[in-house]
Amino acid sequence: MNVLFICTGNTCRSPMAEALLRKMLPTINVKSAGIFANDGDTINPNAKVVLQEQDIHTEHAALSVTVELLNWADVVLTMTESHKMLLSAQFPDKQHRYFTFIEFTNQDEDSTQDRSLDVDDPFGQHLDVYRNTLVQLEDSMLLLVKKLQQ
Repeated sequence: MNVLFICTGNTCRSPMAEALLRKMLPTINVKSAGIFANDGDTINPNAKVVLQEQDIHTEHAALSVTVELLNWADVVLTMTESHKMLLSAQFPDKQHRYFTFIEFTNQDEDSTQDRSLDVDDPFGQHLDVYRNTLVQLEDSMLLLVKKLQQ
């Protein structure tokens, strides 16, 4: 199984999600990329700190979304509905692989009906906001791990 996480710049949410899944389920192939990434950018320092607080160490270089990455992925998990819509507009032939992260992890439940399908963007905010985003990612990651192990 190849999982691709997508966010805006590939420096906060998607690399955090990639690192979490890599730690929780090391048998899965996982990558991340950004819709508007600057290739080679490093992980945001606050994202790196909150991962290290959970004993997760990662080296990361941002990647832009490419056709090759989308072809590699069995499932593409975006951090927001707008990321999913942008991918659908740019790469419409791969739409069947696109889901928001929260949408995909809660497919079998009605729990997404009245809630946002977006993972909060901590970019440029205080360290506590990054911690909250990590908690949000962890909650859905537990569901993803269960789903992938089935």
